[in-house]
Amino acid sequence: MTMKKADGGALIRRQSFGRRLSKDFQRNKYVYLMLIPVLAFYILFKFRPMTNMVIAFQDYKVFKGIAGSKWVGWKNFETFFNSRDSWRLIRNTLLLSLYSIVFHFPMPIILALMINEVKSSKAKRVVQTISYMPHFISMVVICGLLRNFLASNGIINSILSVFDPGRESFNLLSDPKYYRTIHIMSGVWQEIGWDSIIYLATLSAIDPQLYEAAYIDGASKLQRILHVTLPGLVPVISVKFIMRVGHVMSVGYEKILLLYNPAIYETSDVIATYLYRYTFLRSNFSLGAAVGVFNTLVSIVILVSVNTLFRRFTEDSLW
Repeated sequence: MTMKKADGGALIRRQSFGRRLSKDFQRNKYVYLMLIPVLAFYILFKFRPMTNMVIAFQDYKVFKGIAGSKWVGWKNFETFFNSRDSWRLIRNTLLLSLYSIVFHFPMPIILALMINEVKSSKAKRVVQTISYMPHFISMVVICGLLRNFLASNGIINSILSVFDPGRESFNLLSDPKYYRTIHIMSGVWQEIGWDSIIYLATLSAIDPQLYEAAYIDGASKLQRILHVTLPGLVPVISVKFIMRVGHVMSVGYEKILLLYNPAIYETSDVIATYLYRYTFLRSNFSLGAAVGVFNTLVSIVILVSVNTLFRRFTEDSLW
């Protein structure tokens, strides 16, 4: 009798859930229809390609396909880790990501806090518009500007010559020690305004009564920022930080391909550019797939580890 009651209760819950879902779909059918392209994108370009990871364990030949290619096991992974480039690629990828987290990640938060303190709505709109604009400039144009500015006769060398008249001008993109600074600083300039949008939206949702109460209690402007504004941003900052750390092995290759040259491979060559050279230029799809699998697994481990730490020590996490 107890078993029958339990089965009946589960059936009622399923029917109730089905009815709620049906009513919700009828009420918000256009929202669900808008979700279809997003699901199609992830299925076709994210989940479907995962079935081809087997290429990493094969000597893959395009005309033979996966079924006809020879199985080689861990050989492609061994080839990558035994190459003289492997640790340089891993080091450069990690350093560019870590420098980006240290110098780039806090900048949009600081900009959002500064804009939030501006009283004039017109001044806010002007600052936001100017800071957003670089995000919409093509990466090709950005890199073209950087090449011109950093050339031996470019504006950067001209400015440096004013402070050091005896300095010899040279192309800054030909010296490996400057590349990481150029990469990070140009990234901050291009994305600081766009990345601040989510923080500004969060700040607008903070209850103004909290500021009024802090002001009545005698809190200074700095104290109101520290004890009202920043705590309101913590949940968003935590989630954004976890997601950013989860991409620590995924340095974008577009800017690097447009800026680097063999003279600065020592500091600019990363896993993504290595994948491009070996997969598309040399048609070594198996080695490229092996490096991609390694990159993905490391990213997953880092993401899960950081999320676990945040869930254990804070109230904010992705899951």
